[in-house]
Amino acid sequence: MKQEKYFKYGQEQLSPGLALEIVHGQRLGKISAEILAKVQKCRDDVETIVKRGKIVYGVNTGFGSLCTTVISEEDTHKLQDNILRSHSVGMGEPVSSEIAKLMLILKVHALAQGYSGIAVTTLQRIQWHIDNEVIPVVPSQGSVGASGDLAPLAHLFLPLIGLGEVIYKGEKKDTAEVLQAENLEPLHLGPKEGLALINGTQFMAAHAIKAVERMLNCLDSADIIGAMALESMLGSVKPFDEHLHKLRAYSGNAHVARRLRILLAESEMVHSHHNCGRVQDPYSLRCMPQVHGASRNAWLHLKEATITEINSVTDNPIIFDANNTISGGNFHGQPIALPLDYAVLASSELGNISDRRTFLLLEGAVGGLPKLLMKNTGINSGFMMPQYTSAALVTENKSLCFPASADSIPTSLGQEDHVSMGAISGRRTGQVLDNLEKILAVELLCAAQAFDYRRPLKSGKILEACHQLVRGYIDHAEEDRVFARDLEIARQLIADKKLTQTAIETAEEEQINLKGENDELFGLY
Repeated sequence: MKQEKYFKYGQEQLSPGLALEIVHGQRLGKISAEILAKVQKCRDDVETIVKRGKIVYGVNTGFGSLCTTVISEEDTHKLQDNILRSHSVGMGEPVSSEIAKLMLILKVHALAQGYSGIAVTTLQRIQWHIDNEVIPVVPSQGSVGASGDLAPLAHLFLPLIGLGEVIYKGEKKDTAEVLQAENLEPLHLGPKEGLALINGTQFMAAHAIKAVERMLNCLDSADIIGAMALESMLGSVKPFDEHLHKLRAYSGNAHVARRLRILLAESEMVHSHHNCGRVQDPYSLRCMPQVHGASRNAWLHLKEATITEINSVTDNPIIFDANNTISGGNFHGQPIALPLDYAVLASSELGNISDRRTFLLLEGAVGGLPKLLMKNTGINSGFMMPQYTSAALVTENKSLCFPASADSIPTSLGQEDHVSMGAISGRRTGQVLDNLEKILAVELLCAAQAFDYRRPLKSGKILEACHQLVRGYIDHAEEDRVFARDLEIARQLIADKKLTQTAIETAEEEQINLKGENDELFGLY
C-alpha cells in the first residue's frame, strides 16, 4: 500500500516543488489541531477588537481610499461580503486551473500562520476546494500587484459566499449549483475575513512557482540541445574546463560548464577533431556556460524570492493580538515583481543564443555540415524556414522584455499611489517561456538533423539517448516536408520534460553522475 505524503500548512516551509506536488495530488496538505488553535486565537482577537469598538483598518473601516469611513458593528459582516463582490472586476481569459489551485494552496499556507484573523470554518472550506478539485474560475487581468492581487483573489474566493464560477468534475459550473450538489451552504464572512482573503500576493506567487518550474526545464533542455549542436559542429570542449570557471566563480556558470563536460564526455565526435586547427568557436557555442549560466543565476534569484514569498504573510492588517495590529505593506508585490522581470530577460536571452546556434547549424561554415542541413538543396529549401520562426519568436520575446515593474499608475484615489504591476510580470513570464520552448524546439530539430551527418561517429551515452528520443518521434529529412508538425512534436518533447527526463534516466542507468555539488541549489525544493 502506497504511503501518503503530507505537507503541514503553516508549520513547514513550502517550496515550489512541494506546492506543485500538492497541486498534482502527489502530496496532501494538512492543517494540524495546533494550527487550528492558533488560527482560532487570532479570530478571537478580531472579535475582541470589534466588541471594544477599536478602529482597525479593514475590520471596522472601509477599504483603500475609504479607510477613514467607520463601519458599525452591525455592518461589519456585510462589509466583508461586499468586498468580494466589489473587487471581482477581473477581465480576460481565465488562468489555468493549475494556477488557480496554486493560489488556493498558497493562501491556505499564509492564513494558517495565524496572523490574518480568518475563521477556522473559512480556512477549512478553502482546503475543501483544494482536496475536492473544485477550482474557482479566475480572470487573468485586473491586478496591479499593490494591495496584493485584489481582483484575482476576489474572484478566487467568490465561491465561498456562493458566487462566481468553478471548475467541477472537468466542467465550468455556477458555484451555487455545485454547492447544492455537494450539500454545502455559502459562508457568512466575519469582520476582517474578506480583506484577509483578497489582500496578498498569491496570484503573482503562483505564476512565480510555474515560472521556476518551467524555466528550470528550459535551462536543462538548453544545455542538452546546445551540447548536441556543438557536437554536430565539431565544437571544442576546452571552454568548459573546470579550472577556467573557477576563475569566475558564478554558481550558474560552473553548473552549466560541469553539465556540458558530462554531456560531451567519451564522445567519438569530440575525439574525431582533437588535433584540428580551429582556434576557437563562435560565442554561441563557446560561451554557453556564461550565457546559460547567467540565466541560471537569474533563475536562482527568482527561486529564492519565490520561497520567501510563499512562506510569508502578505495580507493586511496583521493581527499580532487584540492590542497589537499593524496596517503595513506586506501585500506590495515589488519583492516578487522585480525577480519575475529579471526572469523574463534571462529567459529571452536563452532563446536569443539558441537561435544563433540554429543559424550556425544551417550556415554550414562551422564543422562542414551541408548548407540548410540538407544535401539536395535548390529544389529543397531544407531547414531554412524553421529558423525564420525562431527569429520571429526571439524578436517577440525581446518586445516583451520591458519590465512591468518599471511602471506605476496610482489607484484608489491616490491612497495606493505606487503599485508593482507584478501580476503582469508573472503573466508575461509565462508568455516568454511559451516562446522559449518553441525556439528551443527549432534548435532541437536542427541539431538532431545535423547529428545524423556525423554518423558513424557517436556522442556520449546521454546525448545519444536524447537523439534517439527525437528520432523515435521525428524522422531524418532529405526532402522538404511540412515541418510545422515536427516542430510541435519537438516542442512537446521539451515542454513535457521528456528530453530532460531521458537525460536523467540515461545518466542513472549508465551510472553517470549528472549532479554537481551545487545541484540542490538548482532544484525545485
